[in-house]
Amino acid sequence: MSLVITVFGCEEEQGPTPLEHNTTPPGIVSNVVVENLPGKVRLEYTLPDDDDLLYIVTRYTLENGTKMEVKASYYQNSMLLEGFTGLSEQEISIYAVNKSETESAPVMVTVAPLEAPIFTIFNSLETSADFGGVHIEADNPTEEDIALLVMQKNVEGDWEPLPTSIYTSAGEISKSIRGFEPVSQDFAFAVRDRWLNTTDTLFTEITPIFEMQMPREEMNPITLPNDAELIASHTEVRDLFNGGYLEWYDSYFTSRTIDVGNHLVTWDIGRQTKLSRLRIWQFSEPIGGQRLYYYLGAMRYFRIWGANELNDGDLSGWTLLGEYEVIKPSGLPYAQEDNNDLVAAQDGVDYEISIDKPAVRYLRIECIENWAGGQYMAVSEVEVYGNPDF
Repeated sequence: MSLVITVFGCEEEQGPTPLEHNTTPPGIVSNVVVENLPGKVRLEYTLPDDDDLLYIVTRYTLENGTKMEVKASYYQNSMLLEGFTGLSEQEISIYAVNKSETESAPVMVTVAPLEAPIFTIFNSLETSADFGGVHIEADNPTEEDIALLVMQKNVEGDWEPLPTSIYTSAGEISKSIRGFEPVSQDFAFAVRDRWLNTTDTLFTEITPIFEMQMPREEMNPITLPNDAELIASHTEVRDLFNGGYLEWYDSYFTSRTIDVGNHLVTWDIGRQTKLSRLRIWQFSEPIGGQRLYYYLGAMRYFRIWGANELNDGDLSGWTLLGEYEVIKPSGLPYAQEDNNDLVAAQDGVDYEISIDKPAVRYLRIECIENWAGGQYMAVSEVEVYGNPDF
């Protein structure tokens, strides 16, 4: 018994072994065709005629020194190599490997990938002052996963990325980084991809625009003829901006009995203001011991309108300040939410208003569709930000 146990123990420690024990190298790939792409290379080739062929492997080194290895099974005759900057030619090595993990002689090929997408993104980069910070725009036509690094100098005087740097694959990047004092400051910007290739750096001096939260005590509810009917006597317009962020008695609800028509709410923010954003807390339904933020009357699609004079409620007399979609990070089916959804919603979400929109005094929110597929709305709180003196 001791002998058997010992033998089995040794076999377990050896780990995976090749499927076969053929030490004869397989043939090499042939007829290699190279397609140079932005930051990438596509290879097509003819497989060697070996019965025990298992896969093809290509090895290469990126310009930043990272060693790469890409494998493709014997069921296909092509592979994609990624991670190049496209600023130089590179030599790659292609091997055929059999089921004994025996490699063929290498086939050496020189490739010349086109300039990587990060450089196109960097060349489109535009920065400008925004309320409380910096606004950044760039084009990412191939929707690459990139980091748009926003940097300032640390106490040692070295440039370092801020935690608010942008990580995205959006085709059109339009983002504001906030939390800065309205004084002249130096910023630096660069684009990096997931292989840690980085562009040159754009240096600029920007003075963020002063931004403040509009005082709740200056706000007043307004009811126009086409505003939505409330759900019950316990809810009122003032609950939108009374400082309550969670409970039903501090939230605003429109009637569920009205399936079609305008679901609008109107209020006075106190003075004409150049708005920067609205931070909105959706009402979270307490279901099964958790709070669901993307449920029932929580808005999914909505619009924000503004005006300086009141009318009978006809929207033709109002300026559309923005149209928005609420994004559920997890993408889970309706009534299912995870911690990513909770984190994204529990502290409210900023819905930005373009700096080219006019200053307004009166605001309206129009719910287009809620998460239940209707139009009634359930909102816990709204904070309004901007600059009355802009």
